[in-house]
Amino acid sequence: MTAVPARRHEGLYFAIRNGKLLAGLVVLVPLIILAAAGPMLVEGDPNAYVGIPASAPSAEHWFGTTMFGQDIFAQFLYGMRVTFVVGLLGGGLAAIIGMVIGFTAGYRGGLVDEVLNMLTNIVLVLPALAVLLIVNAYLGIRSVGVQALFIGLTSWPWAARAIRAQTFSLRSRDFVDLARLSGVRTWKIIAREIAPNMSSYLFMTFILLFGGSILIAASLDFIGLGPSQGVSLGLMLNNAARWSALHLGMWWWFVPPGAGITAIVGALYVTNVGLDEVFNPKLREL
Repeated sequence: MTAVPARRHEGLYFAIRNGKLLAGLVVLVPLIILAAAGPMLVEGDPNAYVGIPASAPSAEHWFGTTMFGQDIFAQFLYGMRVTFVVGLLGGGLAAIIGMVIGFTAGYRGGLVDEVLNMLTNIVLVLPALAVLLIVNAYLGIRSVGVQALFIGLTSWPWAARAIRAQTFSLRSRDFVDLARLSGVRTWKIIAREIAPNMSSYLFMTFILLFGGSILIAASLDFIGLGPSQGVSLGLMLNNAARWSALHLGMWWWFVPPGAGITAIVGALYVTNVGLDEVFNPKLREL
């Protein structure tokens, strides 16, 4: 009974001493708070025309205004929230699909493994950008939810492969054999015996999928394939590029969203590296 608390205290001991993990959290946590509470600090529509067009940062408009007099700071706050929502939904969906397929293929093996591996390979080589172009052309649906759904349905193959490999190595362990001989159902063995032994790995996989979803969403927004309504960091970059902010010297239009995306993805990566060092005894720094 004391083994679990002891492991928790050990993990906490190394976590608060890991520089990479702390550095990532120092950047990530304030950004999450800003995304959650930031839009409450600004009033009205972030796309409203509230100032002098193309004005530099000032006390009235901290990040300046766009070519049309829109407040860039307000757009940045709303864009941060949308960016995190897309990353959470897209990365969460990809993680769920990857876990279901990875656990099932790794535990069942045989024909089930071959079929699921074939499905994984098909999705892996699927030209995602071409599919999205077709979806936009024929369906005309461009929303945050559809974007997150598309990202989740196309981002899971590598996670499924990694989870399958881990499950394959755990399914022959004694505690799994004992549960199987006791008549425990397959899904209960996976949920109670295999998944808990991979909890740290699954959490780090989700972080990578989270960051990857944010990058994909920003890329789609930048090339004009993102949601047609609302505000996001990628859409801010798209508008800045469309209206030649770089050529006009309006650095305050494209630097904040670019720095925001870089900070989020970079902090997630550094946090993931730090967690790997905390969870893996071979990588720990005493």
